[in-house]
Amino acid sequence: MQIEILTPEKKIYAGEVYGIQLPGVSGSFEVLDRHAPLVSALKTGVMKILLDNKGKSTSYKITGGFIEVLNNKATVLLESATVAA
Repeated sequence: MQIEILTPEKKIYAGEVYGIQLPGVSGSFEVLDRHAPLVSALKTGVMKILLDNKGKSTSYKITGGFIEVLNNKATVLLESATVAA
């Protein structure tokens, strides 16, 4: 699926991914290829981008935002994001 991750300052990531794990306000959740349409608020926590189905990933500490999933594309709008150690 295609993903675009944005903060007010810059584009964090854009490209094809296997999936993404996010800290939703009602609990953590995962979005994979061909996910149903979704809009959700995000809380402070760790966002994990799943680059492939073999376990390659990258993580960011986020301070909240929103995600929209539509037509196999996810757009994540974040207040801020920093690379997690």
